[in-house]
Amino acid sequence: MFVVKNPQKVVEIEGIKIGGTGENPTVLIGTMFYTGHKIVERRKEGKFNRKRAEELINMQETLSDETGIPSMLDIVAVSAEEFKNYIDFVADVTDMPFMIDAWKIPPKIGAAKYVKEIGLENRVIYNSLSPWSEDLDKEIAELKKIGLKHGLTVAYNMADPTVEGRISLLNDLLLPSLEKAGFENILIDTSVLNTPAIALSILANKQIKEEFGYPVGCAPSNGTDMWKYPREQWGKIGFAAVDSAAHAISALMWNDFMLYGAIENAKWIFPAVATASSILATFLYDETEKLPSDTHPISKLFPEFVEQLKK
Repeated sequence: MFVVKNPQKVVEIEGIKIGGTGENPTVLIGTMFYTGHKIVERRKEGKFNRKRAEELINMQETLSDETGIPSMLDIVAVSAEEFKNYIDFVADVTDMPFMIDAWKIPPKIGAAKYVKEIGLENRVIYNSLSPWSEDLDKEIAELKKIGLKHGLTVAYNMADPTVEGRISLLNDLLLPSLEKAGFENILIDTSVLNTPAIALSILANKQIKEEFGYPVGCAPSNGTDMWKYPREQWGKIGFAAVDSAAHAISALMWNDFMLYGAIENAKWIFPAVATASSILATFLYDETEKLPSDTHPISKLFPEFVEQLKK
């Protein structure tokens, strides 16, 4: 039921493996410096609360170590100069890989050039080469000249958001664009627009893994963050419950990575996804009679149960 039969491409970035047939747990990616992030003090200058930013990164790293869920960062900025400040800081305080994330081409390309200049291209994922790029040909040409290794694309077809529409967009536009841009490693994000639509992303993930074998993921937080009802009716605990459920369900079903939204949410997302990953590992054991590595959440959190399965 859960095993994808055809060969899968596993992307490895600074020791973190993304993809496969279930042997690697879902990678969680926390977002920093997003619009409205309280640690950002003056965006034009790229000034931020460095102490609090480091605390948030340390929190995610600690939860990653405790649960066995690998982690990365997603850095958001609106200008190349702002990106430089964030990149220098993140590179100094952590060894985690990170994404450079912006809506417009100039800041993303500026950030891509900068990480190449300072020798961080092995750690950086371009987020993203998307179907709504304002000048896709220009963006591809710039990326080809820079030579980044890791790229993400967003498989969302605005004219046809069905699974079939996303697959056709990948075939006709996105995969050829990624190849022209020169990326060695490709990640595919099946964009989420609301909470129940997470189902369409999950179904698209399975189809993409079966047809292409690329690592796939999504951002369930795009749905939960935009759904105001939980916070308004049930408060922070209610929202955390909804957010945890959405990410845990997604982790059970063909998500090699997930952008889980604001890094502050790590404290409930990591335990939820580690629980789901342990359940999934047991499903996969039932199908394959194979157990994951000693660093997997099921091994770290349920070692006695793992020993029982081995016997």
